[in-house]
Amino acid sequence: MDDLFARAAAVAAAYRAELPERRVQAAAGDDAVRAAFGGPLPSTPTPAADVVEALVAAAEPGLVASAGPRYFGFVTGGALPAASAADILATGWDQNAFNAVLSPAAAAAEEAAAGWLTTLLGLPEGSTVGFVTGGQAANTVGIATGRHDVLARAGWDVERDGLHGAPRVRVVAGIERHGTIDRSLRLLGLGTSALEEVAADANGAIDVADLRRVLTEGPPGPVIVCLQSGNVNTGACDDLRSAIPIAREHDAWVHVDGAFGLWAASSPAHSHLVDGRELADSWACDGHKWLNVPYDSGFAICAHPTTHVAAVSYTAPYLVGSGGTRPGMGDLTLDSSRRARGFATWAALRELGSDGVAEVVQRCCTLARRFADGLAAGGVEIGNDVVLNQVLARFRDDAGTDAVIEAAQREGTCWFGGTTWRERRWARISISNAATTEADVDRSVEAVLRLART
Repeated sequence: MDDLFARAAAVAAAYRAELPERRVQAAAGDDAVRAAFGGPLPSTPTPAADVVEALVAAAEPGLVASAGPRYFGFVTGGALPAASAADILATGWDQNAFNAVLSPAAAAAEEAAAGWLTTLLGLPEGSTVGFVTGGQAANTVGIATGRHDVLARAGWDVERDGLHGAPRVRVVAGIERHGTIDRSLRLLGLGTSALEEVAADANGAIDVADLRRVLTEGPPGPVIVCLQSGNVNTGACDDLRSAIPIAREHDAWVHVDGAFGLWAASSPAHSHLVDGRELADSWACDGHKWLNVPYDSGFAICAHPTTHVAAVSYTAPYLVGSGGTRPGMGDLTLDSSRRARGFATWAALRELGSDGVAEVVQRCCTLARRFADGLAAGGVEIGNDVVLNQVLARFRDDAGTDAVIEAAQREGTCWFGGTTWRERRWARISISNAATTEADVDRSVEAVLRLART
């Protein structure tokens, strides 16, 4: 395997080296890439080395430089060198990160990284951290844990009896919540009809006065309040310090969707945006955003370990090492057989240190402001208060905005997507990559303004 693994690593390293100057959009269209991967399955085996070469040839024209410094779509970070290397090792080691019996190394890495994470994010000591795939899984685990808690306090065992006949659970969330909250409610059987929406301010943060109104006017009973740190369009953060005590007046479980905004806690210049975060019960966070860990890296964090375990764990006679007094990795997630994704998180945190994480967050926010200022100087409308790393830009009207987005993606200097915000179309620019520089931003602004004039 030496030559095989060395070849794969060399290809990956060469690709990463090209990213600063690589055209961001894929070179080939969908049909061409499908054709390269398609055809009938061979009936006879193929040597592994030949398979790798065939994979490289088929994939290369269809790769988007989303790990590069001028990819500004979907709040996507890059992948730090140590984290990428750790992910390669995780694949080679092929550990099942279910519990310490299956992999003492995977368990120890996740335990250490969990402690580092909760300290870095300013969350309660002893909080449990489930290493999940991303924000969707983290929100689902957090809300599942909240569902367990509020129904248990109402005298209902949801794990045993399900939801038929259970007290109705109210779910109170801002109108600007992320769509993964709704999806979690569907998956957990609570249903989107359980949602009671709270108004938002001009930048997308929850209206605290309206939160009080919604909670007060609703019927008594179990309630989960979902707050947000980092609006997906504007970066706005809910006022946690004011909102959480109001939720407590109604005995609510408070879950914070902090997929990218929770990382503001690491930056002295931005931690005020998530002030009060430690008062919540559960949090969702993504590593493949501002921590710049490869994909398949999210964190479901809970201040109540016993409740966390009760909501999502299971045991079986064959699962050696499960069901003990100390929670295992599989007790905190919805996975059994899963890769040791904690190695990459441990490596990223070790590579950056707390000062390095803070610097990445601070720099990305500064660069977002630079991007917005550069576009505004060229006559482009900016639609949000740039409090974090998100920029909304509008070019004349809806059609003009979509045309500039399409032209920018096709031209390839940078990549960003579009969104609908307050019934108008906007370009949505997110700066989350640790490798992005002022030169990358200036080069992208020049390209966008040039395309907007054509």
